[in-house]
Amino acid sequence: MRRAWKITQALLSVYYAYMLEYRAELLLWALSGSLPLILMGVWIQAAQGGQLSLSPIDFVRYFLAVFIVRQITVVWVIWEFEKEVVEGKLSPRLLQPLDPVWHHVTSHVSERLARLPFVGGLIILFFLLYPQAAWIPPLSNILLFSLATAIAFALRFLIQHTFALFAFWIERASAIEQFWFLLYLFLSGLVAPLEMFPPAVRNVVLWTPFPYMVHFPASLLVGLPVNFGQGCLVMAGWGLLFLGLNRWLWRQGLKQYSGMGA
Repeated sequence: MRRAWKITQALLSVYYAYMLEYRAELLLWALSGSLPLILMGVWIQAAQGGQLSLSPIDFVRYFLAVFIVRQITVVWVIWEFEKEVVEGKLSPRLLQPLDPVWHHVTSHVSERLARLPFVGGLIILFFLLYPQAAWIPPLSNILLFSLATAIAFALRFLIQHTFALFAFWIERASAIEQFWFLLYLFLSGLVAPLEMFPPAVRNVVLWTPFPYMVHFPASLLVGLPVNFGQGCLVMAGWGLLFLGLNRWLWRQGLKQYSGMGA
């Protein structure tokens, strides 16, 4: 355990220092995740002009929570891993007594820590523009939100890393992620809360991994009704499924890998 902790500290410190070199880009990356705040205006207008189950203030708080979740759970490992395989940069990492995936995990965590001040500034600016939407969630909501968001990040990272392993066989594994992102965009609660879905569609979607990456943690923060037990079970089920597939693809991919470009 002591050795693992020292390795983790070393990787986090290195990647955190690396991320700090790109402060301007971090701000741009944070701003690039502002789609929920744009969609918020559309749903506010719809709530003011029609009979929806959520009020305008509910939409404001929900999409702010979605913005926060997106800042924490954004993942880009497939593009990095794809480049490593295609250019042969994976070869030297295979010589290290450490699974290369931990380099990507620590780089993502370090980026979250470096991004945090920019996200905090954007949230403060948001409340200055919408002071009527300011609220303090109960401590229990904050704790459940933090737990659900951490699991959502782990699940999203695991799924994307699993898709990235197809780079051992195809040069553009990122095409799989682009198709998956279309489903994620419309079924995760990023474009619209699941409360706006027809009941039959919502009942089916709740058994997919998509709503638990955005809608589930966001709803916990703002206090919308969700089944926490079902959410944890569904995330655990999909996590185990992709973990098994991930490890199998990794073993088979290493047999296929030939160090292209190295």
